[in-house]
Amino acid sequence: MGGLLNIRKVAVSTIENIPVHRSDDEIGSGHSTDLPTSAVPSRQFAATEEVGMPVQKVEVLIVGAGQAGVAMSEHLNARGVSHVVLERGRIAERWRSERWDSLVANGPVWHDRFPGLEFPGLEPDAFATKEEVADYFVAYAEKFNAPIRSGVEVTSVRRNAGGAGFRVQTSDGDIEARYVVAATGAFQKPIIPAVVPASAGVTQLHSSSYRNPEQLPGGAVLVVGAGSSGVQIADEIQKSGRQVFLSVGPHDRPPRSYRGRDFVWWLGVLGKWDMATPALGAEHVTIAVSGANGGHTVDFRNLAASGITLVGRTNAYDDGTMRFGSDVGINVANGDANYLSLLDEADAYVERNGLDLPEEPEARILGPDPESVTNPLSELNLAAAGVATIVWATGFGVDYSWLEVDAFDENGKPRHQRGVSVEPGIYFLGLPWQSRRGSSFIWGVWHDANYLADQIVIQQGYRAYNEKAAGRSVLAVPGE
Repeated sequence: MGGLLNIRKVAVSTIENIPVHRSDDEIGSGHSTDLPTSAVPSRQFAATEEVGMPVQKVEVLIVGAGQAGVAMSEHLNARGVSHVVLERGRIAERWRSERWDSLVANGPVWHDRFPGLEFPGLEPDAFATKEEVADYFVAYAEKFNAPIRSGVEVTSVRRNAGGAGFRVQTSDGDIEARYVVAATGAFQKPIIPAVVPASAGVTQLHSSSYRNPEQLPGGAVLVVGAGSSGVQIADEIQKSGRQVFLSVGPHDRPPRSYRGRDFVWWLGVLGKWDMATPALGAEHVTIAVSGANGGHTVDFRNLAASGITLVGRTNAYDDGTMRFGSDVGINVANGDANYLSLLDEADAYVERNGLDLPEEPEARILGPDPESVTNPLSELNLAAAGVATIVWATGFGVDYSWLEVDAFDENGKPRHQRGVSVEPGIYFLGLPWQSRRGSSFIWGVWHDANYLADQIVIQQGYRAYNEKAAGRSVLAVPGE
């Protein structure tokens, strides 16, 4: 039987509302619903039977108990909305089992957390390890007795034919839910481009399967992707004594810190976290930033100086040879321009607001481009270079194959407005740019969950009115 925080596995059950004390500090200000609590239907679903098998009924079903699912549960709790959270693994499972061993969060703990709990035992500017992040979400869920059932996988969600709500098939029996929140986040399906065939005789793995250099076979390593994951993995492997080639595509590279403030602070005060839509073509631009070793600004010149060979975008593979684009210089230069532009905006902000922050002119000093940038490799024979492993730090795709409703575009991506699906009763949480740039980050998903909880309560109010109005109509029929 799967693990359980707040509910017990029973043959036939109704998930009751959890008593909570609502406070503005816990759910945020300015987002409360206009509907009174009395407008929310208090009637709990009754259990039903189908071919002798009991079916639970619940108002809201949340799929996934990562940062999105825990945040959604907190906000529903605060509004007294009956719900259950199903998680196929453990709470924050991906932080524990789908990250490399030395990973730390990319933001300091004063920023990358929920409002209701600080990271215990860490200084505000520290970067939490992956285990500390996972433990944080467990502690947060326990703080308000989140109704999480772990070890339960959702295999199918379908709209009830001719009726309200959804039929949910799980590894632990069926559930009927009025509303379903897909809180599986943005990192669902690892993407490995179909470039190198499995028969090439080289080990290939996605960054989500990488743990440490010791897990890899001997020999050199090609890391494809120069975002936060690719840069940190390449650096770690190189420091273990391996030859590393790093394929650098388009990226942003903000300063880790400037004038005594972390880049997350700068993005906040400059209004960049609240950007509602990405710049054209920037939806998937990676950010090269690192919290490793106390945090530092990523500079590809320093990586090259450490012994890493920079190459352009990985374009093709043919008969043992990997072919690269000639764009490594352009990509590094554009990353530099992004870096310098943020420094310019930060300086202007300091002057405009009269802040007493120390000047940092040395931050603008960029060293000479390395040989691998000025005279880049166009191809690499993997065997001749001793490359035995390719690590693909190439991001993730979505996988909503279990959600069998009309809520997706031709590419399988959710159609939604701030997480409210075009399919009534379905909600999405944890998506990149769901409402703003910060939506897929720990603190951002908390605010998006607050909004979705309001939307669910609003819909409950409409349903309550309809049920009461229908009852009045029946009573008014003559002769009845």
